[in-house]
Amino acid sequence: MKIKNKFILTLDKYIFEALYNQKSGYYMNKNPFGNKGDYITSPNISILFSEMIAIWVIAFWENLKCPKKFNLIELGAGNGEMMNQIVKTFNKFPMFKNSCKINILEKSVYLKKIQKKKLKNENVRWLKNLNEVSNIPNIFISNEFFDALPIKQFIKKKNQWYERNVKLSKLNCKKFIDIKFDIKKIEKEIGFNISSKQNFIEYSPLTMKYLKIISRKITSSTGGILIIDYGYWDNKMKNTLQSISNHDFNDVLKNFGKADITYNLNFRLIEKMLKKLNLKIIGKESQKNFLINLGILKRAEIISKNLAFSKKVNIYSRIKRLTDKNLMGDLFKVISATKKGINFYTGFTS
Repeated sequence: MKIKNKFILTLDKYIFEALYNQKSGYYMNKNPFGNKGDYITSPNISILFSEMIAIWVIAFWENLKCPKKFNLIELGAGNGEMMNQIVKTFNKFPMFKNSCKINILEKSVYLKKIQKKKLKNENVRWLKNLNEVSNIPNIFISNEFFDALPIKQFIKKKNQWYERNVKLSKLNCKKFIDIKFDIKKIEKEIGFNISSKQNFIEYSPLTMKYLKIISRKITSSTGGILIIDYGYWDNKMKNTLQSISNHDFNDVLKNFGKADITYNLNFRLIEKMLKKLNLKIIGKESQKNFLINLGILKRAEIISKNLAFSKKVNIYSRIKRLTDKNLMGDLFKVISATKKGINFYTGFTS
């Protein structure tokens, strides 16, 4: 990113440039996934994770009375591993497979090439934007998509709200500065009082933009959305901004374009957005409970029955990483929303 003298970017614009700049953006020039990358996602830990998502989608389709044509849309497919394993599960259900039109929304040209190579034998459509999604029943799935979207931060000091910005200079010096801001502007945009009982706000305009389109697609026909991500359910928002490089924490203002920048979703806020957009919340769960409710332990028992002890240990150690409350089991949360009138609670107990 070229810097002319000194200038100031809002935090979300700084993050966007760091992650999605066409020439220097983090996601535009490398594969960040796996042991050789900067972090590992659930689909790359165990194929059973993707199998459970596939089973959830099939069950939802059945709940919709098995429409002859419907869209499955994955938001941000990473290295394509989740969709690759999902399709393998779908192949065991030919009637369902013939009804399913698979779509992927992916901004990174680099990652799209990896996805296309992995899914080269499948009939997959890559979307430029969500407006391309046809108005038939739509099921959206999202694993670690929303935490990769740029966020704004607002801080309350002595009853005055300030927006966090990043000041840059020619010497490549970067520092945070807070500038007075009228929080009512944001509240007018999203349609509810986001600042109520808050001293700190993390809010992603892009998240709201995507959810508006998704809700419109769901309510105009039928369907729903499944969101799995880092997050917390506290009513009070907090500063969760972080940067990851080589499986370790990194200074957000350093290694521009060479490190991931992410945050933990406040699922209370996501819930408010979904309800404001006229969707019905059908379930809220930890990743641990969601996967166990879907039968991941029973599935592991079946596939490991006649395996050598070492292979059994490998399967269950991977599942432990996904479900242990001290690992990913509680760190990741799950929420699902549908068109009003749908009663579908598979995977959820709350």
